[in-house]
Order: sequence, then C-alpha cells, then structure tokens
Amino acid sequence: MHWFGEPFDRRMMITATLILACLWLACLWRFGLDWILPAYLYFAALSSLLAVIDLASKRLPNPLTLSAYPITAALLAVAAMAEGARQPIVRAVVSGAVLLLVFLVLHLISPAGMGLGDVKLAGSMGMVLGWISPAAVLWGTAAGFVIAAAVSLALLAIGRATRKSDVPFGPSMLAGAWITIAATGLLAA
Repeated sequence: MHWFGEPFDRRMMITATLILACLWLACLWRFGLDWILPAYLYFAALSSLLAVIDLASKRLPNPLTLSAYPITAALLAVAAMAEGARQPIVRAVVSGAVLLLVFLVLHLISPAGMGLGDVKLAGSMGMVLGWISPAAVLWGTAAGFVIAAAVSLALLAIGRATRKSDVPFGPSMLAGAWITIAATGLLAA
C-alpha cells in the first residue's frame, strides 16, 4: 500500500496508530475538552504519519507538510475566535513564519544537513508551539536538535550508522515538539 506516494506497510500502520493513540491521550490530558484540542489532535495525526514515513523513506511528503499550513491555521483561528483571544493566533502565525525562515536559512547553509521536508514541517510545528508561548518554540526546537544528536550518537555507537549516514530529522523535530507540549502542561498544572 502507498500513502502520499510513500510505501506504507502493515507494521508502519500499526506503529503510526500506536503513536497516534499516545499523542491523542497526551492531547486530552494537556488540553482537556477545550477549543484548541482539535488543532493538537490534527497535529498529532500529522506527527504520527510523518514520523513513520520519514523513518521508512527519509522523506516528508509535500501533501502532508504543505496542507498542514492552512489546516493548522484554520483550527487555531477557530480556537482563537471561540475563546475571544487574538494574541495566541498572532503569536502562532508569527512563530510558524519565523521557524520556517530559520529552518530555510539552515537548509541554505547546509542542504545536506537539513532537508526541505524538515523546512516545510517547521512552519506548522512553529504554529502549534507558538500558540503555547515563544519559549515553547525555542524549547521544542532545541529539544528536536538534542534528540537528533542523541539518536545519531547512539546509532554511531552501535554501528548502525557512520558519520556520513543520513538520519531522518523529522521524527526528532516532532519528538522535541511533543515533549515540549507535554512539559508545558506539567508546568501549568
């Protein structure tokens, strides 16, 4: 079976489903039955698919990364209107744009080190982290780089990669974002 032009077998589907179930539970715990919940449930579904696809094919498909912009923005806008709060949506859009530009600059500096799929993912990730706070954007982004470094070092240590190996960055980016989303919930509790 193929999803978004990428091979997607039964094991990948089970993995994506398990990741999605965990992330949806985290969303319910973090946000409760709030207007913002649909935006994070959508980002959880996107995250589970992208992580599994990137691990399998080292690609983040355009139909998923690019469609995330209008869908995420619309879901965040609905939450902002329902809550009567303008600041979070403005912060989310600005954060998404800034993170997209930062990742684009990193890609232009080192195209081999940062793929365009990662750049495209950065904008929607910046929006969901930016809704929470500017600090969440910084922590989520930094956590993604730390996780990627740890994974790369672990793969080197066990001989599953070399210094020239191409290790997908998308799953680390997403893990950093979700750890930050959960951590901000713990801090708010």
